[in-house]
Amino acid sequence: MPRLPLHSIAMNPRSFPPSAAVHGEHAPFPPKAFATLWAAFWLLMISIAVEDALRNPLTRWWEPVLWEGSSLLVGTAWMLLALRVRGCYARYLDKPLVWFACYVRWLPLVDVTFIAAVYAIRFGIYAAAGLTYEHPSWHFVFVYESVRLLLFASLWLGILFGIDSFGQWQLQRQRLLKTQKALAEAQLAQLQGQLRPHFLFNALNTVSALMHTDVERADRLVAALGDLLRISLRSTENEMTPLAEELRTLELYADIMRARFRDRVALTWQTHQAPLGTPVPTLLLQPLLENVFKHGVENTVAHVRIHISARDENGLLEIVVSNSGSTLVPDHRDGVGFRNCRERLNIIYGQAASLQVRNEGDGVAARVLIPMTEAMP
Repeated sequence: MPRLPLHSIAMNPRSFPPSAAVHGEHAPFPPKAFATLWAAFWLLMISIAVEDALRNPLTRWWEPVLWEGSSLLVGTAWMLLALRVRGCYARYLDKPLVWFACYVRWLPLVDVTFIAAVYAIRFGIYAAAGLTYEHPSWHFVFVYESVRLLLFASLWLGILFGIDSFGQWQLQRQRLLKTQKALAEAQLAQLQGQLRPHFLFNALNTVSALMHTDVERADRLVAALGDLLRISLRSTENEMTPLAEELRTLELYADIMRARFRDRVALTWQTHQAPLGTPVPTLLLQPLLENVFKHGVENTVAHVRIHISARDENGLLEIVVSNSGSTLVPDHRDGVGFRNCRERLNIIYGQAASLQVRNEGDGVAARVLIPMTEAMP
């Protein structure tokens, strides 16, 4: 299966529909924050009206409160209706002009009903107080209130558009992260599936070679292989494992392979100062050791020294698998095991982890650097 780069999704906005509302999802909306902003706006409007009216000694203090309060009451009713139907227009958020047009087309109806309701409230309260509400000509009132309503509607529709757009962005970002995670898990499962046949094939070959020469050793190796199989099956459920468990798996594999090349291999470990609780990808190191036996031991009759070390290197977990007696050719290309290890590290850690294979001393060393994270229990 060809690998689909995870970053290609993030770089291609067409990978997802323009609006989550197409699938029946709605962006999260902050009602308390919006209500606070709405209340603060009208409190400011009423305060300005009162301050301006108090300059006229003939104006009663409650009149500007009534004027702006009636506008607040009717405006709130229309705003609640706009919020109620916002889900119907969410699919147009990627087309701002269409989104605004959906609301603006209702403006003539809003204009007429707003003016009628506001002035009905004012006339009613003035009449209840035994007073007469005086205002400019209806022509002036209609033009003035229409322009005022248009400005306020533009302001609040802009705020509503910004909130909904941000909410849709969050919703699509969450979907993108879920999809990336699903792709990563699928790729990891594929890579593990590619590693397991190589792993088992080599181990079974080793057991087969001993069946006719040393049955007791072959029996022990079959038991060790059973332990490795159980670990391999567990790796499908747990992508990460403590370093101590990974080293134990590596030791089991090394025991099987050393039984085949017992007189030609010396294996040493340097892991006593390693952070053994650090989580590492399951079966990450086995392909590295397998590569040593395949290219560094099978292809020679000389004695091979294998050294495995793990330590904390300035906040990074450094794991080195090295061997003597072989070198990399100038046009060396990584095999399946190394490519899979690199891909797994890239999927899990991105650029924060690395795997380098190079000539070192009289042999070859594979060095893995992994970020140190919270230790696993």
